[in-house]
Amino acid sequence: MNIVHHTKNVRHSGVGRFLIPLLLLATSTSCHRADQPISLFGEAQGTYYSVQYYDLQHRNLQPQIDSLLAAFDQSASLWVDSSLLRRLNAGLTDSLDPTLLFLLSKSIEITEYTNGAFDPRVGRLVQMWGFSFRERSEPDSATLNDLLRAAHGSIDYNHHRFQREYPDTELDFNAIAQGYAADLLASMMDSLGIENYLIDIGGEVVAHGDKGHGKPWRVGIERPASNAYDAPIVQTAIALRNASVVTSGSYRKYYERDGIRYSHTIDPTTGRPVQHSLLSVSVVESKGWLADALATAYMVMGLDSARSFIAAHPDGPGTGAVLFLYDSCGTLASYATPQWDELRIKN
Repeated sequence: MNIVHHTKNVRHSGVGRFLIPLLLLATSTSCHRADQPISLFGEAQGTYYSVQYYDLQHRNLQPQIDSLLAAFDQSASLWVDSSLLRRLNAGLTDSLDPTLLFLLSKSIEITEYTNGAFDPRVGRLVQMWGFSFRERSEPDSATLNDLLRAAHGSIDYNHHRFQREYPDTELDFNAIAQGYAADLLASMMDSLGIENYLIDIGGEVVAHGDKGHGKPWRVGIERPASNAYDAPIVQTAIALRNASVVTSGSYRKYYERDGIRYSHTIDPTTGRPVQHSLLSVSVVESKGWLADALATAYMVMGLDSARSFIAAHPDGPGTGAVLFLYDSCGTLASYATPQWDELRIKN
């Protein structure tokens, strides 16, 4: 693989998708504590956020949350014209701040782990297919081949400097960074001594501690909808404590042309939107960025390849997963790993 990477000890967090395909619905109840949970809501990264936490000091953390997410967007958002990532992709700078360095290094790790099913170098391909800040263009074979070459070009970073073989190689962290943004908020909660909280940024969920009476947080996973406008319906729910769950799917963010539905999930090996029957993947992991990246990788692989990959890596990350698809009869079907079933709420 034409990627050279340098290991850095960096602690920061990441950016999110503009829109997410799957909504994770979390519930909270009264707790056997000195007070009720504090619930905060807002908008960030082109979507919503929701934070619930128990704090004996009754602190309103909304200003800190908003400030953290706004600062993060200035670093790693593709939707902020002046962000460092936009300037890096445009060749206006080669500097990597700690946030971009973390995102790049972790993205490369997952690229290598998934044999290229996940790859941050697909920026121009995502734009060409109309799932970014630029208008969709009609790709011809020559354009596609040129952008595929750029998406597979070698990259390097050292001393916080980014180098690329081709100027058309552009980075896109939307498939990893929103989960990492949730991790960043979790780190802030930890630093403030808050032990019980639930963070949801556009469906990227991090849970810590419990919701009261020693019970874990309950997180609902949406049933894949037939189109982008259907109201969400909870298909299943899991018990979550000290972990993250992230979902990637194809049924909320897509467009149709000539009777063909084009998913926002781009296969880095072909440069085209995926065309298989897999509708969504939810992954539970220790960190949001890791769950986010692996859910995307499994969506690229498709059901059979993802199942084979999980079976071949029983001790690796990403073994707690559920995958939804329509079977040959058009009926919604699912595959859940044993690790996922252990978390599933049966009643």
